[in-house]
Amino acid sequence: MASEQVRITDVGPRDGLQSQKTLVPVAGKLALIEALWGAGMPAIEATSFVSPQAVPQMADADALLPAIAVPAGRSLSALVPNQRGLERALRAGCREIAVVLSATETMNQRNIRMGLDEAIATARDTLRDAQAQGLATRAYIAVAFACPFEGNTPTDRVHALSVAMAEAGAGEIVVADTIGAAAPCDVQRVVQALLASLPAQTLGLHLHDTRGMALANAWQGLQMGVRRFDASIGGLGGCPFAPGAAGNLATEDLALLCAQAGLDTQLDMEALVRAIDVAETLVGYPVGGRSLRWIRQNLPALARPSAAQAGAASTPR
Repeated sequence: MASEQVRITDVGPRDGLQSQKTLVPVAGKLALIEALWGAGMPAIEATSFVSPQAVPQMADADALLPAIAVPAGRSLSALVPNQRGLERALRAGCREIAVVLSATETMNQRNIRMGLDEAIATARDTLRDAQAQGLATRAYIAVAFACPFEGNTPTDRVHALSVAMAEAGAGEIVVADTIGAAAPCDVQRVVQALLASLPAQTLGLHLHDTRGMALANAWQGLQMGVRRFDASIGGLGGCPFAPGAAGNLATEDLALLCAQAGLDTQLDMEALVRAIDVAETLVGYPVGGRSLRWIRQNLPALARPSAAQAGAASTPR
């Protein structure tokens, strides 16, 4: 019997690199993305079409996205903050976008200099325009568990914003623990509230590991039927607008958890380790999830042969 599948979107090239002090050139980002495709990654969030002044690491989005070859059956997405970002993404050939809506007034003010109501309207308009262009869409609900400025985020607000984004046309709602403040009980509470109104197959989790809870939170999500997760190769990441936000859930940790639970991620662990090595070279310091040392020691037993290489034929974007 085939294993149940878990779909991982690797956000390393975008969320993982956006706060790095050392600027990574287009060639380096392409090398990382190619390594992730080679590991069988089904989806990658490659960049964001934001202000180069606000996020210098993403200033090359217009050049990067068209240079990426996408294997058949995989998906490539970019984050867009508004309609202007969407226009740039369309010119670059993007076919899948994500919008970010922070769940608190202060986070929106600090992040995009808008109040919550204006941010909601901007996200709706951007999703509407993206749909009109035939793009696939995702919506992040940021600081869904806690905000660095306002404290714990009310669950009913996360629910209302998630439903609003789904009604605006988002094909996937990604609940983000932006500062890594959640525990499994928080994930249970929020996901349970969302499942009352949204199908499990449209929900995703974006988890940070500030308090060492990311993998436990992922397990809680899996137990509740969530099968879409963001993760970042080597645990790279952190939000430049959220004080205290540490790295993301490491892709390799999540892949190992799923493998040991009998869930299929379509990932080749040996090739995934090679992608970690690429990421480490790009940022210039050691990276890796909590399980990386053990994974390296046990690669012969963990590596999937050629299955992760399926769909090797690429289509330029």
